[in-house]
Amino acid sequence: MPRFPRRARLRRPGDYDAVLSGGKRYSEQILTAVVKSTIPAAPRLGLAISSRVAPDAVDRNRIKRLARESFRRHRAQLPAVDVVILARAGAGAARPAELRGAFERLWQRIAAASAPRKEP
Repeated sequence: MPRFPRRARLRRPGDYDAVLSGGKRYSEQILTAVVKSTIPAAPRLGLAISSRVAPDAVDRNRIKRLARESFRRHRAQLPAVDVVILARAGAGAARPAELRGAFERLWQRIAAASAPRKEP
């Protein structure tokens, strides 16, 4: 499985602020992705999983682990965007299969939204 290098992560608070303040939101029942086009040629991922949504650290870490795993698998299909994943109510109690499905749908929607549109 491909690694998750530093250049594929959002690391600075300013990066998160830029995405969260001006990005487009894609929502699923238990997850939200905020997406903003970026200058670097590769997509980057940031995670914002609050303790209010998932009070147990085990649940927060599980959501983060599944997000990174899913992002690594789909990174090649994603455009040059910064993505911040936000957990919504119920994400901490969601089964891994539910989370994987939600991530799959989010990546597909992000890739489709940036695909060039064909003129009739």
